[in-house]
Amino acid sequence: MKPVLITGATGFIGWHVARQLVERGERVRCLVRASSRLRELEAETVCGDLRDPSSLQHAVAGCGTVYHVAADYRLWSKNPQDLYDSNAGGTRNILQAARQAGVERFVYTSTVGCIGIPDGGIGDESMPVTIQQMSGHYKRSKFQAERTALEFARDGFPVVIVNPTAPVGDHDFKPTPTGKIIVDFLKRQMPAYVDTGLNLVDVRDTAKGHLLAAERGKPGERYILGCRNMTLREILEGLGQISGIPAPQVRIPYAVAYAAGVCSTGWASLTGSEPRVPLEGVRMARKKMFVSSEKAKRDLGFEPAPVEGALQRAVDWFRANGYC
Repeated sequence: MKPVLITGATGFIGWHVARQLVERGERVRCLVRASSRLRELEAETVCGDLRDPSSLQHAVAGCGTVYHVAADYRLWSKNPQDLYDSNAGGTRNILQAARQAGVERFVYTSTVGCIGIPDGGIGDESMPVTIQQMSGHYKRSKFQAERTALEFARDGFPVVIVNPTAPVGDHDFKPTPTGKIIVDFLKRQMPAYVDTGLNLVDVRDTAKGHLLAAERGKPGERYILGCRNMTLREILEGLGQISGIPAPQVRIPYAVAYAAGVCSTGWASLTGSEPRVPLEGVRMARKKMFVSSEKAKRDLGFEPAPVEGALQRAVDWFRANGYC
C-alpha cells in the first residue's frame, strides 16, 4: 500500500482528512513545518515547507495520492506577500514535486471564495469568475493557486479540486475565521451583526468530500463541498439555542462596519498586531456567500449532514479546550 501525503494536517480541515484516512487504515504521511506539531493523530510526519521545493521531494516520494489542504488562511497580514508565497507559490511547488514523483491522484483544496456568485443569487462551479472579483489577498492568492491546479490538470496531471464552504465542528485549533465567530459569540464579544451570509458545512463531511473527490472526482473539475446557506443572524440564533447565550439583535449598517474595518486595520498596520475587525473580512461580508453543492452530490455521492450537530460539537469543543 502506497502512503498518502497530506499537507495541512495540523489545521482544521486537514486534521479531519488525516483522521478519516487513518481510521480507514491508510498509510498516512503528514507534511509539517518545523514550528508545527501534529496533535491527537498517529501518523507519519515529515518536516518540510511548501515554500521550499527541495523539502517536498522527500515528502511525496513513493506516495500514490496527495491531499494538498494546507493554506495560509488569514484575512490580514502585515506582509501580504506571505500569502502568495504559501498559497500560490506553495501550490505550484507541491504540484511540481508530485508530478515528478509520479503521484497517481492529487486533490487540491481551494475555497468557496473562488466560486462566482451572482448578486443576490446562488453560485456554482459553472459561474464565470475573474481575479478582479476576488476581495483581498487571501482570495486572490487562492484564486492564483486554483488556476495553477487547473493548468496542471490541462497538462494531463490528475488534479481534482474541491471548494469547501465554511466548515464548523471540533478541533478548529487556530481557530479559523468561521470558528472565531463562534468563539467571539461564546465570549459575548458579538453585541451586533452585519447583514451577510455563509454556507455552513460539517467539517467531517468536508473531509469525507475530499476522500470522495480522490475516489470519484474527474481531473480538472471543481466540486463545492457545502451544506446549508444561512444568514449570519440565523447562525447566531442557532448558536444561542445551543449555548444558552442570547443572540445579538442589533444589525450594524455596512458603512459602519466598513469604517470600523478601516480604523482597525489601519491601527494594525501601525502596531503589527492583528486587527479586531479586518477590513478584508468586512469587504467579504458585503456579499452573501450562498452556493449550491448539487454537483458534488450528483458526481461524488456527497451527502452532508445537517449543520446543527457540527455547531453543537464546535461549541462543546471550544468550551472544553479553554477558548472561551
